[in-house]
Amino acid sequence: MTGSNWQPLAALEPRRLREPRLFAHFAAQWLARAARAYVAPKPDDSHTNLGWDTVVGGLGTHPLPDGSRLGLRLRDLTLMIISTQGQSQSLALGGLADADVRAWLARRVSELGLDAQKLDASSPYAMPSFGIATGERYTVDGDALSLLAVWYTNANSVLEETRQTLLARGLSVPVVRCWPHHFDLDSLVTFPSAGPTDVRTMGTGFSPGDEYYDEPYFYVSVHPVPAGRPVLPPFAHWHTQDFTAAVATASALLAEPDQHAAAKAYLAVATDFAIKQLKRIPVSL
Repeated sequence: MTGSNWQPLAALEPRRLREPRLFAHFAAQWLARAARAYVAPKPDDSHTNLGWDTVVGGLGTHPLPDGSRLGLRLRDLTLMIISTQGQSQSLALGGLADADVRAWLARRVSELGLDAQKLDASSPYAMPSFGIATGERYTVDGDALSLLAVWYTNANSVLEETRQTLLARGLSVPVVRCWPHHFDLDSLVTFPSAGPTDVRTMGTGFSPGDEYYDEPYFYVSVHPVPAGRPVLPPFAHWHTQDFTAAVATASALLAEPDQHAAAKAYLAVATDFAIKQLKRIPVSL
């Protein structure tokens, strides 16, 4: 491994990660609920996105009205209210149902002078089918969740490296954030267009797994669909079902002798292609 924040990983059992990932995805919805309830809204819903906190080893909201943040430590699914002084109140989710979590969080936000009823606002998106939604209790697989946390840490680091490279090329690139709907880290670049119907975007991101891949993966999405696609490093491929993106799965990266260098090389090739493709399209339609 070269000098970086990348933590080398060994074997991966994708199927073992599936349920822990879904438990974590549902747990993160409590952060999204709090953000929708108490963070000043933005038209693109970015007030609900989450930051990866390497100290916490998990996700955190934008500041609540008093400056505190709601966080989720991933390795043991612990919900935390972190004050501006760094102190926290926490709730381990293992063995609890969402009704228990709601009761605890309602007490905590009430102590902050916030209206707990706002936590009950309906979500603007549907979640995957999973038992938590029907009253089942959270189960904590510490080994699997710790592995997932390392993948998020690595992804956040290498995506930020890529972001700095893109900024140096003069692009306006937002910070890497986790979007609670898909539970992915992403930085979406929007390119000049001819009007509201001419949308041109490049997303550089990481998913912990979804209905397309039952394992973590990196992606560079391109919209509109490019006319041609370049050859990617041998461990990556083009995904074309429902969206177009250059994808590198966790298992493919793990087979590389230098995982960090491989991830950077793939992201460099894919983003360079996307930029050239999207800039090449005439702005006047």
